[in-house]
Amino acid sequence: MSDYGIQQRLDIGYDAAVERVTQTLKDEGFGVLTTIDVKGTLKAKIGVDFKRYVILGACNPRLAYQALTAENDVGLLLPCNVVVYETESGGSVVAAIDPEAMLSVTGRTDLKPLAEQVREKLARAIRNCA
Repeated sequence: MSDYGIQQRLDIGYDAAVERVTQTLKDEGFGVLTTIDVKGTLKAKIGVDFKRYVILGACNPRLAYQALTAENDVGLLLPCNVVVYETESGGSVVAAIDPEAMLSVTGRTDLKPLAEQVREKLARAIRNCA
């Protein structure tokens, strides 16, 4: 686990993990705005094989609105990236960017409570995948 992410290893396959995290994000008020198939993109663009790996652009509209009304340029940090990738053992990993680490680059201490709230919701969604 990195200093900038929240991670959970799962004993379920990749497809089930993508489905589960999409649902747990929804349960926490997030929608998935974008889905990037990293394996497919790398194969199509540079001809390399890579494990199944997806980047989900998750957004909680209410919390995003609060952040954007505090600072327009915070949109550069949105949406929150959540990744799912397969492991060699047949399981999967679900991980999300840590919003506190991400928003710290703004230097805006007034955004810290909002970042903590987003982190709590993302962490709960990740935990509930298990």
